[in-house]
Amino acid sequence: MHLIVLFGPQAVGKMSVGREIARLTPYRLFHNHATIEPLLEVFDWDSPAFQTLKLEFRRRVIEEAVASDLPGLVFTIVWALDLAEDKAYVEHLVAPVLDAGGRVDFVELYADEGTRLSREGTPERLAAKPSKRDTAWARADLVDSGRRHALSTSECQPFPLDGPHYRVDNGDLTAAGAAERVVDLLALPRR
Repeated sequence: MHLIVLFGPQAVGKMSVGREIARLTPYRLFHNHATIEPLLEVFDWDSPAFQTLKLEFRRRVIEEAVASDLPGLVFTIVWALDLAEDKAYVEHLVAPVLDAGGRVDFVELYADEGTRLSREGTPERLAAKPSKRDTAWARADLVDSGRRHALSTSECQPFPLDGPHYRVDNGDLTAAGAAERVVDLLALPRR
């Protein structure tokens, strides 16, 4: 199986680009809020139960994708590249693919803060991410987390893991345009 880890800061377009990659290819999308939203119905974000289950659910989905006949999976994540624990977290998530002899590519999406702030609160984003419906909070969190952590390799060199790493500036691209770039860059099979 081929795992694409599509990462970048909040509102950079990971889910939208991932949906377009899934539309163009036989790959499936597993966006980070697919685990976040149901868990927030029961647990607070900073609770140990939320953090434990989020990791376990994500890892199990990836394990089952490896065990299935799925050709590829696009997984999205916000990754604080400056934190050793985030590096260990990502290594833990990709391990089932690597252990099975699969392929893992890391694709970073980048857009400047102003572009990302303009994308926060779009109908598509709010429909899939109820926790972002307080757009004032979401915009403040986007700015604050960008100040506290390196969410892009432009702020944290070099890329912290071994393995192929690609950077796509999608600040001026549509989701479809960015997906086309990723599909071509990785030579993905098309539908």
